[in-house]
Amino acid sequence: MKFLDQAKIYIFSGKGGHGCVSFRREKFIQYGGPNGGNGGKGGDVIVEAVDNLNTLIDYRFQQHIKAKNGRPGMGSSRSGAGGDDVIVKVPVGTQVLDEDREHVLADLTEAGQSIILARGGAGGRGNESFKSSTNRAPRQFDKGGEAEEMTLWLRLKLIADAGLIGLPNAGKSTLLTAVSRARPKIGDYPFTTLYPNLGVAQAGNQEIILADIPGLIEGAHEGAGLGDRFLGHVERCRALIHLVDGTADDVAADYRTVRGELRAYDAGLPDKLEFVCLNKCDALNDDLIAERRAELAAEAGCDVHVISGIAGKGLPNLLLLLAAAIRDGSVDASLDIGDDTTDDTTDDISDDGTDVAMEADANAGWQP
Repeated sequence: MKFLDQAKIYIFSGKGGHGCVSFRREKFIQYGGPNGGNGGKGGDVIVEAVDNLNTLIDYRFQQHIKAKNGRPGMGSSRSGAGGDDVIVKVPVGTQVLDEDREHVLADLTEAGQSIILARGGAGGRGNESFKSSTNRAPRQFDKGGEAEEMTLWLRLKLIADAGLIGLPNAGKSTLLTAVSRARPKIGDYPFTTLYPNLGVAQAGNQEIILADIPGLIEGAHEGAGLGDRFLGHVERCRALIHLVDGTADDVAADYRTVRGELRAYDAGLPDKLEFVCLNKCDALNDDLIAERRAELAAEAGCDVHVISGIAGKGLPNLLLLLAAAIRDGSVDASLDIGDDTTDDTTDDISDDGTDVAMEADANAGWQP
């Protein structure tokens, strides 16, 4: 299934049915009186967040969404049938914006949450509704209410506990593969990841949802590379895992580049809790690890976690810290989880960095 995180739709509610002008005419019954029924209400257009959806691809091909019109009233005091509602099913985390994409009309963050986008027209009254002691044979009736129509944008922002950010080839997809059952595409060239991926990692008895987004390069906020549009998928995250390639020539410059793009995008991302990680330490000796860790810590102004996604080094410790931070809202420096620089690869981690138990069910992960 192709991933699509925004779509333009045109919605039309149903028109209300007209009221009816009718009089009772039966043999041997004098002065039957008015008996025109009311028109039915037009259908509404409703947007609803549902589980088991992770893309807006359906609305690439079905952009025009129209509810049914109400039926007109009939004689013998028969009211017209109401028009059927149309439910626009979207993934959890979808926002509904106006045509100019300046105002958020709805933000659906929970399954089952719904909102009426366009209300159907009211049904018109038939002439029976106008009868009175002084108006015995009314010929008035109401027309059905007009439909509402509008152009809207749907924008999906994935809901995750933590987001993986960094330059292209920083090892984000490899880390996601190592700690979850997700199987994103991995390659030794930039921009292997073209759309976000989600994975569920286990830290003790706590599950953590991780979002892997395409890499950022300098000038992404101006459209360079894949741009910064995918940063919207980590806006809802409570923490960011910032991966820096330890084999790069200048780890401090790489860190500055990504932080600069976060500041240009803003939306509160620069203020989020951040875990800075020096990745690919399996390709470095101890002296080089210490040197580059010190450089990165001086630039970031915080502790740096030394990890290796492919070898599994430092990942259990990182996940425990992340789980505690998500649970408590801050990093607990007193948490005794060992030294990141030690090889804490568990028996469940194979030589290529993937989870042996997870490999048996590679398709169980949720991938857009």
